[in-house]
Amino acid sequence: MVRRTATRGLLLFVLAVLCVWDARAFGFDDVAERARQLATKPYVAPKEQLPAELKALDYDGYRDIRFKPERALWKKEGLPFELAFFHLGKFQTLPVQIHEITPQGVRHVAFDKNDFDYGRNKLSPSTWGDLGFAGFRVHYALNNPAYKDELVVFLGASYFRALGKGQHYGLSARGLAIDTVGGSGEEFPRFSEFWIERPAPGATSLVIHALLDSPRAAGAYRFTLRPGDNSVADVQARLFLRAGGSPIATLGIAPLTSMFHHGENTPRVADFRPEVHDSDGLMVASGDGKGGVEWLWRPLINPRRTLVTSFASKEPKGFGLMQRDRTAANYEDTEAQYHQRPSAWVEPVGNWGPGRVELMLLHTPDETDDNVVAYWVPSTLPAAGQPLDFAYRLHWQGEQQQRPPAGWAVQSRLGHGFIDRKAKRDPNELQYVVDFDGPALRNLPADAPVKAVVSSNAAGRIVERNAYRNPLTNTWRMTVRVTRLQPTQPVELRAFLQNGDSALTETWTNIIQPD
Repeated sequence: MVRRTATRGLLLFVLAVLCVWDARAFGFDDVAERARQLATKPYVAPKEQLPAELKALDYDGYRDIRFKPERALWKKEGLPFELAFFHLGKFQTLPVQIHEITPQGVRHVAFDKNDFDYGRNKLSPSTWGDLGFAGFRVHYALNNPAYKDELVVFLGASYFRALGKGQHYGLSARGLAIDTVGGSGEEFPRFSEFWIERPAPGATSLVIHALLDSPRAAGAYRFTLRPGDNSVADVQARLFLRAGGSPIATLGIAPLTSMFHHGENTPRVADFRPEVHDSDGLMVASGDGKGGVEWLWRPLINPRRTLVTSFASKEPKGFGLMQRDRTAANYEDTEAQYHQRPSAWVEPVGNWGPGRVELMLLHTPDETDDNVVAYWVPSTLPAAGQPLDFAYRLHWQGEQQQRPPAGWAVQSRLGHGFIDRKAKRDPNELQYVVDFDGPALRNLPADAPVKAVVSSNAAGRIVERNAYRNPLTNTWRMTVRVTRLQPTQPVELRAFLQNGDSALTETWTNIIQPD
């Protein structure tokens, strides 16, 4: 009897140790191994098994399904982070599986109809079983210690978006983009499964693991979220390409998706709002492999037709879709609050090697569609089944955001001032007025011989360039007049301010669309 009791006690001890070991052991490498195994097999598209009554919901009916705040995961325990879940229905038809990593092991989070308020809908949730979820959101006391705001949302394909203090949702990030440009059509990988580590009391970060699957790739992701004035997501990823199928033309790493309808460089007479956009420019920090860094700024536009440009780099230092203009009066939108939309800055961790930042702009007739995509494209891809590892920090920034260390463009305007009606003006001539600010400019003496260095490709000719201090704002203003020599070809412009042999600002780079 004594031997049996001792053996039973030892068995229970071993099981307890194994449970703790399993909780500690499960992590990024486990998800990566699942991704590797997925990539060795033909892709199996997820089957849509949504109950007909959920699929038939209209927009208002779907919005009437709400998660009950009091049912949030970790709320009863009083932990600093809480999880709420999105219901399937309407357009959200494919479920994701969600698990919690606890000290006792990995626990599946099952769908529970009691977590939701179905509003005025007449539905039969008791017949659905474990549907899974459309996605989830994380809540944290970001702005007020007495209230937990939304911090980050994972919903749809591999899309997610986050907030820093005082920010409103705007642009989105994605896990991966495939053939956004090139190929036979864009492929949207999706996060199919999540494992979320239960935070400790007083925790200031949250770890989320995700499994990504797609017809031509599978991958593992680890997100470490650190909320704050500028919230940060440390991202670790390992991708495996599948064998067979068509080759990938464009593998987009750390993709960002945003909206630009109109702004100071493309005013709309019929809209009372001077500017409508979630982001106003693409910023790129490009290393030359020798320790030098060039900063580039490309103002966004709403093109007449799809426009794709790219910026090669031997060693990327960062890129992002930025909302530099933070002045409410420049938007005049009391509801959308565009001046509080975050910028998103991608900071590579380690050397990503050579490649390019690609920017795709689509035409959008209104502000309801995202029409801006930016991502990093590595110059070489691994063979099928071989891992592609990369890591980066994704900064969600507001007033305090990444800028070049010397000087930067604060506005880019297109158009002429007064023109004598009797004077003849070339209809192919355009004028840009760009204001720059920054420490290098603020510290200049009043009589500093600042000049504008401007160049164009063969499709344009620089007619005039000027640089002078703007007495109204104490910034420096550059004016550029350019003539399109070949109106059917795009004109590429590059410009920066210089004092002697020293560059004072980032390089402002702009494209004039062809007719």
